[in-house]
Amino acid sequence: MVKNLVIVESPAKAKTIEGYLGKDFVVRSSFGHVRDLPKDNNAIDVANGFKPTYVVSADKREIISQLKKLSKEAEIVWLASDDDREGEAISWHLAETLNLNADKTRRIVFREITKTAILKAIDNPREIDLNLVNAQQARRVLDRLVGFELSPVLWKKVKAGLSAGRVQSVAVRLVVEREREISGFTVTSAYRVVARFDAGRGAVLEAELPTRFKTRAEAEAFLARCVGADYAIQNLEQKPGKRTPAPPFTTSTLQQEASRKLGFSVAQTMSVAQKLYEAGRISYMRTDSLNLSEDAIAAAKTAITDAYGAEYAHTRHFKTKSASAQEAHEAIRPTDFTLLKAGADSQEQRLYDLIRKRAMASQMADAVIERTVATIGISTQPGVTLTASGEVITFEGFLKAYTESKDDDEQDSDEPAESSFSRGLPPLSVGQQLPLLQFTATERFASPAARFTEASLVKKLEEMGIGRPSTYAPTISTIQKRGYVEKDSREGKERKFHVLTLDGEQVKTEIKTETYGADKAKLFPTDVAMVVTDFLVEHFPAIVDFQFTAKVEDEFDRIADGLDNWTDMLSGFYTPFHKTVELGEEIERSTLGSTREIGLHPETGQKLTARLGRYGPYVQIEPLEGAPEDEKPVYASLRKGQFIESLTLEEALDLFKLPRVVGEFEDKSMTAALGRFGPYIRHDSKFYSLRKDQDPHTITGDEGVELIEAKRKADAERLIKAFPENPDIQILNGRFGPYIVAGKKNVKIPKGEEPTELTLERCLELAEATPDKPAKGGRFAKKAAPATADKTDTPAKKTAAKKPAAKKKAPAKKAAGTTAAKKPAAKKPTKKAE
Repeated sequence: MVKNLVIVESPAKAKTIEGYLGKDFVVRSSFGHVRDLPKDNNAIDVANGFKPTYVVSADKREIISQLKKLSKEAEIVWLASDDDREGEAISWHLAETLNLNADKTRRIVFREITKTAILKAIDNPREIDLNLVNAQQARRVLDRLVGFELSPVLWKKVKAGLSAGRVQSVAVRLVVEREREISGFTVTSAYRVVARFDAGRGAVLEAELPTRFKTRAEAEAFLARCVGADYAIQNLEQKPGKRTPAPPFTTSTLQQEASRKLGFSVAQTMSVAQKLYEAGRISYMRTDSLNLSEDAIAAAKTAITDAYGAEYAHTRHFKTKSASAQEAHEAIRPTDFTLLKAGADSQEQRLYDLIRKRAMASQMADAVIERTVATIGISTQPGVTLTASGEVITFEGFLKAYTESKDDDEQDSDEPAESSFSRGLPPLSVGQQLPLLQFTATERFASPAARFTEASLVKKLEEMGIGRPSTYAPTISTIQKRGYVEKDSREGKERKFHVLTLDGEQVKTEIKTETYGADKAKLFPTDVAMVVTDFLVEHFPAIVDFQFTAKVEDEFDRIADGLDNWTDMLSGFYTPFHKTVELGEEIERSTLGSTREIGLHPETGQKLTARLGRYGPYVQIEPLEGAPEDEKPVYASLRKGQFIESLTLEEALDLFKLPRVVGEFEDKSMTAALGRFGPYIRHDSKFYSLRKDQDPHTITGDEGVELIEAKRKADAERLIKAFPENPDIQILNGRFGPYIVAGKKNVKIPKGEEPTELTLERCLELAEATPDKPAKGGRFAKKAAPATADKTDTPAKKTAAKKPAAKKKAPAKKAAGTTAAKKPAAKKPTKKAE
């Protein structure tokens, strides 16, 4: 007989909690959501007040069966899912699915998994908050309606398999607009003037002219006027200052700082934080509150005093700017400030260390600094001065524990990413003469706004009031999975710049080279993203309108607070939205920006067009009018970083240089080309995929040989046993251990059988006993449904709306992703590399 049954979301959490509650409690996991909307047209009854129909997920039926049995035996059932809307909905679904009696059901919440928090929750149960449940239902239903109705329009008008979502599409729009801002940026340059002086005792003082010159002539003239000048300290000004610590982490600031300091993706940060939370090491990781409990503040003060001294402790209460933040919740913090080591691996330890230090620093004293500004006069130019400044920390305060990082677009391009505050000036005095060591004017170029990282995109969404802590990670993941955005690193380009140096009585000019525009782990839009964004902005403006999307989030908050009715809110949204979708059926496909005429081939006069095809963007050389009927167009895929809307004729023609012979190896040629699955080298009828950093247009013969030999070595290490009498049968070493390959079939090796001792007969026997798997792809395979994109990152299984029966398959562009011969004659496209 079970006295108390506690149901939590995850098994890791169950294990931790069971250790706190004693023998009268049995703790079990629901493994996230147990019910969701079905994948068909019957999920939502729009005519009947948007009534949703929920079904138990196939993979949860066994779990529900076990929980039903235990709940019938239990005297009290404690629903202990997470303390947010998604968690509240999970508890409600459990109560409905298990047919729980309200008299013996208790809802408990906690935001950290410690013995004190769990026992306090048991002592303070409540009922399920239907306002929170309805807010979650409103989000789920609205996002399903948007995805289900809008995605098929995209299929018909743009490209099969696309999806749209209320938050997803706005996030994509931000990335697209940032890319266009960068490509349309007009680069200007100015000359930064810097002087280096001998400050005595081996010290060097660097000073800068406060203004910058727009032209080289102006910079040269300034340096020329400095010939023979004397330099002296005119004024020294000392100003006291302070630095204040950042508040403890919210979900988005944790994602940003983990990206900057640890190189974590948004999804990785949330995954690692979830493990720390479930192990009882940190408070709940989905929050937009900056608040810390009084107990946490007291614990932080004690830890700070013990570690650094009482003078380093300073109690602070932070208030968030977001009106929707729930101040009753807490920021992310350690559950025990004295615990230095936490986590099962280095990732968990590093993230825990970041969380602990940030939370501690938020309760520490200001850093006290002294800023010194030296003004340096130039004898030949009265009224013109140079400035040198430096800071010295006189009391470290919170800097003893933690320094916050900055994003690319928040820092001066001439400064390091994390400048220390302790860069002081050498000892100086008013009137001191400064012998000149060097005087230069260096050309510096203006930079466009930085491309988004995953974390800086989350920051932008939060600033605009779009999305909530639980939606950031899945939104960022979704736009990448859907092929709208790629996280990539790109090499920079070289450019020349001028350096003017005052040398005696002459101004010398030197031309140097620098690399600019290099990007690491940044978000780049695809051509699909640009076409879809333009389509939505023109025909469905509400969906990608920033203010509208933020307003919807506010309406969800009002429902959660019990101020609005969720079905009324849905009705107000759906009626105009559905009318717009119906009008979308009349949109002419030819009006979309998925096809663009580039120009005419300079030698043959053939038309070049850029198109968005089934496998991505490509360029096409069309046959001339009056050409034989069997003459086909010639195709070539766009290179990484190229877009249909900005491709030039020269760039388009360059794409037709593939395939190209890069050299010979073993008396056979190596050919570089671009196929459906990416760039490759073809040698002796075999295909070798290029690495991510290699380009088929520039790869050399030596690199091709290296690629082939590396693949052969990897294949040899993978091969355990081969049978010359039957080459279709091999025993290979795979990711999950040894297995048999029999033609196109992968066959498991039974436990206890040694792979090296298997005979050909035994392999054939095992292959015969292994059933054929149904084909997953192919021309007649079932198409993936348009997913409703904006889900929370709970363990719930993702669902998708079923593809409408009337949907016609988009015509396949055989050309897309294939390559063409060098000359733009009427050649057929080459075969795709598989």
